[in-house]
Amino acid sequence: MQGLHLTADLHDCGCDTRWLLDADALGARCLQAVVRAGLQAVAQLFHTFPASAQGPGGVTATVLLAESHLCVHTWPEQRAVTLDVYVCNFGGDHSAKAQALMDELSALFAPGQLQKHHLLRGGAVTVQAT
Repeated sequence: MQGLHLTADLHDCGCDTRWLLDADALGARCLQAVVRAGLQAVAQLFHTFPASAQGPGGVTATVLLAESHLCVHTWPEQRAVTLDVYVCNFGGDHSAKAQALMDELSALFAPGQLQKHHLLRGGAVTVQAT
C-alpha cells in the first residue's frame, strides 16, 4: 500500500477565470494533463456548483486514475484552488508522474501564493510542507 499523496492550496490565482468557473473546460484540461504525465484515467466527474450570495459557483474536477486519483476544487470568489494527487506505487513508482501532474495543474492557475504538501503513504510516513 505504498503511495505518494500530493496536495496544494493555491491563493491569488491569476489564471483566466474560465479555469475557476467552467467544469467542462477544467475537466478536459485535467484529462490532458493526466495523459501528459503518463497516468491512466479510468473515470471522471466534473461538477459546477450554483452561484451563491458570495459569488459564482466553483467547480470540482475529479479524475479516477488506474494509479489512484486527481481532485481539483475551485473557489472563484476567493481566486483559490485546492489540488489533490494521489498515486499508489504498487507495481511501479509513479511518484515522478504525480509530481509532473501537480506541477502542470499548479502552473495553470498561476497562483500568487502556493502551499504544497508531500505525504508518503504506507510504511514509514513523512510529511513535507513546502
